[in-house]
Order: sequence, then structure tokens, then C-alpha cells
Amino acid sequence: RALLAAQGKITGLDRRSTAPKRRRTRVVPLELHERIIALRRDHDRIGKAKIATLCDISESKAGRILSDLKKRGLLPQRRKVSVQGHTGRMHERKRPMVKKLRRPKEKHGLEIDTVVRFVGGTKRYIYTAINLADRFAFAGTYTSHSSATAADFLAKLVDVAPFRIAEIQTDNGSEFAHHFHDACLSLRIRHYHSYPRCPKMNGTVERFNRTLSEDFIRHHLPLLRENVPRFNDALIDWLLWYNTERPHASLGMVPPLRYYVNSLPVEECQMWWTRTAD
Repeated sequence: RALLAAQGKITGLDRRSTAPKRRRTRVVPLELHERIIALRRDHDRIGKAKIATLCDISESKAGRILSDLKKRGLLPQRRKVSVQGHTGRMHERKRPMVKKLRRPKEKHGLEIDTVVRFVGGTKRYIYTAINLADRFAFAGTYTSHSSATAADFLAKLVDVAPFRIAEIQTDNGSEFAHHFHDACLSLRIRHYHSYPRCPKMNGTVERFNRTLSEDFIRHHLPLLRENVPRFNDALIDWLLWYNTERPHASLGMVPPLRYYVNSLPVEECQMWWTRTAD
């Protein structure tokens, strides 16, 4: 019959879906719907477990009913309000959803993070960056925590890096938005974000933060509090030692910059090829 319906074509015998054409629909009493909607209207944070107890139903059934009501748009919407400092008026906060890029499984580029230190009641912010390929590292200290200072750190990082930066990954901190993101766009750098509350996605820079804290920051805490420019000068000296002399275990006990130079492709150079020794 299938072959005849397909007018003799062999494709008419291909396996087709066996899903039923008529499916059962969930039937919920109207009183239960109204009870759950009323609970959510009066207590917008109540979950399915408490609703199941109050309505004398199973937790799984309460979850299915909540899902159906949400799809139909019958559940009350949560509204976040705030008060303006100048006028004292209340207004609804509407934060648009911004789709963030997630780095693929193949790890490339740099990871950037922020180290916050409290020194004598004063906050200091140290931006750190490390390249995943050769472990080249850079850092800088600031007295404020904003996207403008993060963008300034990115500009300095681009200047000192011996390679072109194509992509970076940060966490979801506010310092890596606005001006920082605009700087990435102007420099044609792809900006990835890690998942919330998932520091292991930036595990390389987190490990560098530990090395920086144990080997340098804790020995220069008074300087970090009193004189940030001098602290940055000392930090640059330490970074030069880290990148050029300090053996790195993941690179076969080779410093990052030496590893980077050794990995450069060898190009033929014919300059002075006719010159011979006297």
C-alpha cells in the first residue's frame, strides 16, 4: 500500500514516524489552576515543592502545571522596581537580555580576570591576563573598578603582547562590559564570557592569580596601599622575570617568552648571502 501510494517509488518504503496522531492532553481542574495562579500572585517566589504541599498534589504534577501556565502566559510576571535618588519616584527596572558568546571547547586566546585586595581599609584592583598557548602573562593595578579601567588595561595589553590578540575570555563582571566590550569591538577582538559561578572555565588565569598573590602581592602590600604607580613599576619587573626567566612546568620548564620564540616558524633569510668572511 505504501509503495502504491508513492506511485512505485522505492522511497515510499522508508521508515516513517510512528508517533500517534491523537495524543492525550493534560486535564487539570479549573479550581486547581486558579489556586496555583492565586498563590503565585500573592507569593511570586514560591516554588513547586511548596505549591504541591499546599494543593495536596505531587511535586512533579505541580511543576508540569506551572510549566503549562507559563507557556500560556497566565502566571503573574515578576517586576523589579527601584527608586530614583533625585526624584524619589519608583520605576520598573527593565534589563534587556544580551546574548553572550561562549568559548568553544578548543581553548585559544587569553583569559582575563580581576584580583581584589583590601589593604588597610582601601580597595585595590589588579587586572591579570595570561595567554593559553605560551603562558605569556601581564597585569596592572588600578584604584577604581570600572569598564573604563578594564579598557585601559586591554589597550596596554595589546601594546605589550608579542603577538596579535584575536580572542579573550572573561567572567561576567561589570568591569568587562560597556567600555571594555566596545574596546574589544574596535580592536577586532572576539570577547567570550564564562558561565556564571563557574571559575574553572578561567582556570588558567585563576592559577596565575594564585602565583601572583603568593610570589609578589603579599610581599608588596604596603606599597600597594600607599603608592600604586611604584607598585606597578615593581610589578612590571616581576612580570619581566616571570615571562623571561621563570621556568614554567606546563611548558617543559621553559619561560613563556622563550617558548614563544622557539615556536615561531623558521623563515628563510637571504640577506648578506653573498657576503663571505675576509
